[in-house]
Amino acid sequence: MQDYYSTLTGWMIPISRAMQANSIDAAKALKACDISLDVMQDQESSIAAEKFAHLLEYCNKKLDRHDFSVLVAEQFHPGMFHALGYAMMSSNTLYDALERIAHYKRVVSNTCQLVNHERNEHLVFEMNIFTYESTNRPVLSQETVETFLATIIRFSRELVTLDFAPVKVCFAYPTPRYDVTFLKDYFNCEVEFDSSQTAIIFDLKQTKEKLLCGNPLITHSHEKMLDEFMARVDKNDLTHIIKNKIFELLPLGAPSQTEIAEFLGMSLRNLQRKLSDQGTSYKEILESTRKKLAMNYITQKHLSLSEIGYLVGFSSVGNFNRAFKRWTYQTPGDYRQGRKP
Repeated sequence: MQDYYSTLTGWMIPISRAMQANSIDAAKALKACDISLDVMQDQESSIAAEKFAHLLEYCNKKLDRHDFSVLVAEQFHPGMFHALGYAMMSSNTLYDALERIAHYKRVVSNTCQLVNHERNEHLVFEMNIFTYESTNRPVLSQETVETFLATIIRFSRELVTLDFAPVKVCFAYPTPRYDVTFLKDYFNCEVEFDSSQTAIIFDLKQTKEKLLCGNPLITHSHEKMLDEFMARVDKNDLTHIIKNKIFELLPLGAPSQTEIAEFLGMSLRNLQRKLSDQGTSYKEILESTRKKLAMNYITQKHLSLSEIGYLVGFSSVGNFNRAFKRWTYQTPGDYRQGRKP
């Protein structure tokens, strides 16, 4: 299933520019990584994550500083993410922009989950990277992760200010053998390796400051295009089909994995294998679906907390309270109280 994981070929725009700026022969690099030259011409298609990683590694080895990741990030342009890039650039706050890339990340890649969560005075933008089932190896290479996080910071500087810096950048992989000073210089903050997470930690207050470039009309227009694109992708996406069935059945109680397998006309083992190939599980899908619904319902003041718990498939208020606290570090009551004007 290695070819299942892919990333948008829009990345080839900054990569090709970085190669040109550093005298790396693009034709030789693509041939060495078994990537067709046609990829450079088609920015709407995808490239296998494995080949993408090989290309970054190839280019990195051509440089003494091994800093190709940040050189690619420096070439960032919103157009490389198509409508998502422009929706992000017209967001009202950096917080909103990071929420959009987490929500629409499948437009760019299916190699990881992006999750934003508030922790004390910080916003944690976390990457949960999928692994190949056969080897348990992460789908994204070290160079790929560096490139993506560096690009997020480059984008943040476009939105906020050119000297913008996060609080901390965390990498779950060990410290590279080569000098990583370039990463500390680029991020302009503490960089941690061997971390328990792969994430960028932002100052929460700073991410919620109003941006001059915010334009709801432009954002809405691009989100409409993104929704249409994702609808086409989701039509044949197993995870999306399962989520829709869960939505339908939750008021009757959380459906079991066996019930979903029967609905899909496949064996339980086959369902588990297919979801594992996609880097997820039924438990994760059920949990994320419940959370998404609960976070929507909690803002609807006409619904009591017990009604919300029932609507998202919990048999008791106590079970709902425990789940909600796991998601937000707050009880539903405290969370709702905090949302009052």
